[in-house]
Amino acid sequence: MNNLYHKYGSKSLKAIEHFVLFLIALATVFAIGEELVHMVSNRTVELADLLLLFIYLEVLAMVANYAESGKLPVRMPVYIAIVALARYLILDMKSMDDWRILSIAVASIVLAATVIVIRWGQLKMPYPKNHDND
Repeated sequence: MNNLYHKYGSKSLKAIEHFVLFLIALATVFAIGEELVHMVSNRTVELADLLLLFIYLEVLAMVANYAESGKLPVRMPVYIAIVALARYLILDMKSMDDWRILSIAVASIVLAATVIVIRWGQLKMPYPKNHDND
């Protein structure tokens, strides 16, 4: 009975996972379309628009990577966070006080250092290969 529950429970969770991944991808494609319509209607492309499109692209890449491998690299959301902070800084810099600008810059540097540490850890201390899936 436990084995049967494990088998169907696991399959149900995988189906839900794939459905939610599909919804995320669909919503991201919709958001890309909205942004493109916005740029065409304004007849201008600004750096903030390009950074937003880049964020959407990273989200799609993250969904594709997760769908293909079943693993989510920690670095991808960190990249998205760095670009989001840069976009926030670009859009609102004129209305920000010095301390807020400094804190966003420090947060960006901390995130960039995090990527370096994670990458170094992956190179110097890789996970052992799982031979059960071969």
